[in-house]
Amino acid sequence: MDGSLDGSTEGYAGRIEVMEGRSGRRMRSEAERARIAAESMVPGAKVADVARRHAATRWQVYDWRKKLMAGALALPAETADEPMFAALVVEPKPARPAPNPKRRGGATRSSRIEIVVDGVTLRVPPEIEETNLTRMIRAIRTASQ
Repeated sequence: MDGSLDGSTEGYAGRIEVMEGRSGRRMRSEAERARIAAESMVPGAKVADVARRHAATRWQVYDWRKKLMAGALALPAETADEPMFAALVVEPKPARPAPNPKRRGGATRSSRIEIVVDGVTLRVPPEIEETNLTRMIRAIRTASQ
């Protein structure tokens, strides 16, 4: 393309070359984004280090982590073997005091909702938030697969 774009004869009269091809943006597959997000969630990993290692920005990695936890990104089968959740520590039940016979009816402070998921009994307080309960159930299902 010779001349100027607006039709004038003044100014730059050289040749303009339009290059086509890669835009410089890196296109990652969903599996790669999920793998990078999972790598950043390993205990002791720093998001900035993981992002630098994969030529990404921290905000991209945080966005992928958010999508991974929400279920919008899925790990490939070979990396999904290890759960990405914190370890569950089961402690023995403390000795309970004798029940108070004066209190009758209604929910007590020690009342719990009991849910059985894949053979695992989950006891939660009635005031648990739905999002936390959903995460617990997903963790149990993932661990039992």
